[in-house]
Amino acid sequence: MKVIDIINQAQETGKPRFSFELLPPLKGDGLDKTFGAIDRLMPFGPAFINVTCHREEVKYTERADGLIEKHIMRRRPGTLGVSAAIKQKYGVEVVPHLICGGQSRYDIEDTLIDMDFLGIQNVLALRGDAMPGAHRFMPHSEGHAHADQLVRQIVAMNGGQFIDGEPNTNHRTDFCIGVAGYPEKHVESPNSLTDLGYLKQKVDAGAEYIATQICYDADTIIRFRDRCAEIGINVPILPGIKPFATKTQLTVLPQTFAVDLPQRLVNKVMACRDNDDVKKVGVEWAIDQGEALLRAGFPVLHFYTMTKTEQVEEIVGCLVV
Repeated sequence: MKVIDIINQAQETGKPRFSFELLPPLKGDGLDKTFGAIDRLMPFGPAFINVTCHREEVKYTERADGLIEKHIMRRRPGTLGVSAAIKQKYGVEVVPHLICGGQSRYDIEDTLIDMDFLGIQNVLALRGDAMPGAHRFMPHSEGHAHADQLVRQIVAMNGGQFIDGEPNTNHRTDFCIGVAGYPEKHVESPNSLTDLGYLKQKVDAGAEYIATQICYDADTIIRFRDRCAEIGINVPILPGIKPFATKTQLTVLPQTFAVDLPQRLVNKVMACRDNDDVKKVGVEWAIDQGEALLRAGFPVLHFYTMTKTEQVEEIVGCLVV
């Protein structure tokens, strides 16, 4: 089932749904931890499960002769394999992330063909981050510089058009395409209006829904939805929620995700004695935020779990009552 159909069904019935985002295991690890996390979420009937995709990294090692050798590596490979395993084991819809970074258009086409073979109909199309340590994003020499270009490639495949230019008259893919949106603007955008223009390009290219970056202020997400509607972005928007868990996140989250933390949340976290108290604050804040977003009419809430689902389990348990 396509994500857009799941969203529309939730809107029609008035019954909210919840989706969850997981990381692939570190290279060499098995799926036990991933499955354990999903087991805790299955009682809530996940609308779908996203599986993230990660850029390659550069690793430098010293050789016996004293020279430095450069290696390209991935710490979390296996997005598509993990997605297929989840779909097979649980029968839940999966949404692999597909990024421009580090991939040619031919690599992307091969991945999409594999997804089609596996019966995976949903994809989240992202530009992706710059390589760790790089100052800016550099596209593959035969790849895409922006997510709207990736969306267009997927749409072309849905129409039977492949990179070699030969139309496929026997079979066409049928992907539902989601993209990312930034209630507080992308860190690289000069301002929020320009950022909304970039988002509209992705929607105009064929994206069917938007999943937002983490945001800790329900009012900011609601205003973001309103601003999107004002410029003609009318696809569904799924708010992204991540519960606070540690005091170090007061600095890590703004640095990593370029989010603005409400002062009231900062005060609550700073007053905590330890991270156990922080987790309680994180759960309470996310419940209040989720309730406000559901009252505002958002049909699906998207939780960034990082494969740690204990807090999310408690939050969703309260929201479904």
